[in-house]
Amino acid sequence: MNKETRAYLVGGGIGSLAAAAFMIRDGKLSGSHISILEATPIMGGSLDGAGDALNGYSLRGGRMLTTDNYECTWDLFKTIPSLNFKDKTVFEETIAFNEAHIANSMARLVDRRRAKVPVTSMGFSMQDRSELLKLSNTDEEVLAASRITDWLSPEFFETEFWYMWSTTFAFQPWHSAVEFKRYLHRFMMEFSRIETLAGVKRTIYNQYDSLVCPLQNWLSSQGVIFVMNCTVIDFDHQTEDGQFVVTGIHCRRQDKNEFIEVAEGDLVFFQNGSMTDASSLGSMSSAPNKLTKLESKGWTLWEKLAVGRPEFGNPAVFNSSIAQSYWASFTVTLKDPAFFDLMEQFSGNEAGTGGLVTFKDSNWLMSIVLAHQPHFPNQPADVQVFWGYALYPDRIGNFVAKPMADCNGEEILRELCGHLRFDLATVAMANCIPCRMPYITSMFMPRLKSDRPLPVPAISKNLAFISQFVEIPEDVVFTVEYSVRAAQMAVYQLLGIDREVPPIAQHDHSIKVQFEALIKSFK
Repeated sequence: MNKETRAYLVGGGIGSLAAAAFMIRDGKLSGSHISILEATPIMGGSLDGAGDALNGYSLRGGRMLTTDNYECTWDLFKTIPSLNFKDKTVFEETIAFNEAHIANSMARLVDRRRAKVPVTSMGFSMQDRSELLKLSNTDEEVLAASRITDWLSPEFFETEFWYMWSTTFAFQPWHSAVEFKRYLHRFMMEFSRIETLAGVKRTIYNQYDSLVCPLQNWLSSQGVIFVMNCTVIDFDHQTEDGQFVVTGIHCRRQDKNEFIEVAEGDLVFFQNGSMTDASSLGSMSSAPNKLTKLESKGWTLWEKLAVGRPEFGNPAVFNSSIAQSYWASFTVTLKDPAFFDLMEQFSGNEAGTGGLVTFKDSNWLMSIVLAHQPHFPNQPADVQVFWGYALYPDRIGNFVAKPMADCNGEEILRELCGHLRFDLATVAMANCIPCRMPYITSMFMPRLKSDRPLPVPAISKNLAFISQFVEIPEDVVFTVEYSVRAAQMAVYQLLGIDREVPPIAQHDHSIKVQFEALIKSFK
């Protein structure tokens, strides 16, 4: 790298924002030499949060955080100033918030009788224990592209453990056995507290306002250039000494084609694939549109690059089966405290201390979570917001005779109140905004190691991949950490930074002995 090096980041998600920060902080690259090209009008990618009290707030989702893991994420946010407290970093702000609002869920699972299910027992049989241990100790090369159902018997998927684990992390039985195994190892510490979610850490507001906004604000102060409404449609490239070199970037902005020359020594970072591509929102009176691959924009460039280059991965493995990768979420804005009051009485948790409440007998497998209020900086004191999701939106509801995918916000609230046995009057002033996400768990699809590119493929000279669809040994997708770690690895390699990427915490030392003892201790 030299002082004239410029970096172009394609996509404005947390991976690109983190990469820009690492280039400035650790690579000493001038912020004015970094451009982030984003197709939408806003940065943050899947870490979104928008709306107001009048029109309703909306979150597509929220990512789980812990302080036992997320080594790269906290390495970054220990140096990003908080927007809420002078002389505090985002990390310090988050730690203080969680010390004041300690998680201890007392209603993790609720059954069809509206009874809180005892979850001190995981519901394992001897066969479940044996199969889970076998899966956890099997090499990834053997697991290959197999599914969870290839290793665990049908009875396992009726255990309390599965209901809690699958809804905490959004696993489906047909998802990748490799990814499931990685989660067992990476989040071993959550085994002993999965019923209380005591290990889950929350940000002071939603993750867009708590992570994206302070990071973007700091990058702006460093001179980083943000180019919104700019869709990158292709790369010019050539081969030098057998290596792939990007020489130009073709964009479309404001209905005009533009070209950016990538000079010798410049770098390109590409967010390949998108878990929230082709998302759609509904309203109280309309269900979200069912967008498909035809409306997808986030995969096209990766598909072009991968043709004839196996080192760049195989996007078709992840984006070819919406039926296996989609679920639906919903965000509810309330102007009456009745719902929150009844939930506190029922669950025993104040908002912000409980975590997910899963209705285990729900045909949709619906869960909701009431965060500490306010959940948005601009949220009035008399307004409350909560979020929910369902893993099986294609099934007919228990109280609404249609699939969730066909439901508007009013019907989703009716289904929720049915499970809770709450009178509909408690949500009479509510605004529920449903969201359909066709690719939300596409990174969990069964795959081979070769289906994902390395952050910097061996054949690449100046192009790096930073997303949920790169290969990082031992780490787990569907986390903020995965994107940030990919960004840090790519930046350090391409810029030749002499600083170690924080290693993955080895909570599973002597994994076989510890894991076997842990599993055997559960009933």
